[in-house]
Amino acid sequence: MKFARFDHEGTPSFGIVKDEEIIKLDGSLFDTYQETRIHYPLYDVKLLPPAVPTKIVCVAHNYRGLIEEIDEEFPDEPVFFLKPPSCLIGHEGAIIYPPVAHRVIFEGELALVIKDKMKDIPEDKALSYVLGYCCFNDVTERALVEKNRLLLSLGKGFDTFGPAGPYVVTDVNPNDLELKTYLNGQVMQHDTTRNCIFSIQYILHYLSKVMTLCPGDIVSTGTPEGIAPMKPGDVVEVEVQGIGRLKNIVKMCGES
Repeated sequence: MKFARFDHEGTPSFGIVKDEEIIKLDGSLFDTYQETRIHYPLYDVKLLPPAVPTKIVCVAHNYRGLIEEIDEEFPDEPVFFLKPPSCLIGHEGAIIYPPVAHRVIFEGELALVIKDKMKDIPEDKALSYVLGYCCFNDVTERALVEKNRLLLSLGKGFDTFGPAGPYVVTDVNPNDLELKTYLNGQVMQHDTTRNCIFSIQYILHYLSKVMTLCPGDIVSTGTPEGIAPMKPGDVVEVEVQGIGRLKNIVKMCGES
């Protein structure tokens, strides 16, 4: 199943995507819902971030290639950081280049949306708490982070630094998906989630030992090698096999 959260004439709704249409749902993906008879062409709606989370939890250093590229030690346990929900934008939303920024980079990732409240969940049951999977771009002001690792949340927490979408897809194997990131049409990142150090179910199990994950929360699972800077005017796209292609343009602050 392919879901989306969308806006039509100022009203946010959830829908099911079929071919080039979206079927409006009555209710919530995190409770009960039913299909309505209201259909919209995809070109007639604005795709929103897939959920309104209480938090966005991201995994660092989860791809073998990236760790080798930056010459870091392989972690024994998952390394996490938080991004604020205020960073979220949807498909075709603008990534705003902050006036204080010096080096803004893309980080294409696979993310998941939590369906049910989870705490202290065994690894073999963790995937049953997932609504579905989406593309994510962990945009980062890299110069700020390299200056001081304690500024990680600031460097990753600017408004618009969390593009997510375009859809939430349920019927994929998250541990065996191809991921590509494009900058102005050129492939910059290309890897597979098979090369992650930690599986999706282990990440969720480990996280749930520490914090309660709530319906709508987003967990992003790390980026492969090939991260690079962006500049205003660039177009960045994150494509995940079986899910779709998330597209965003970079703009200067104040640019229309």
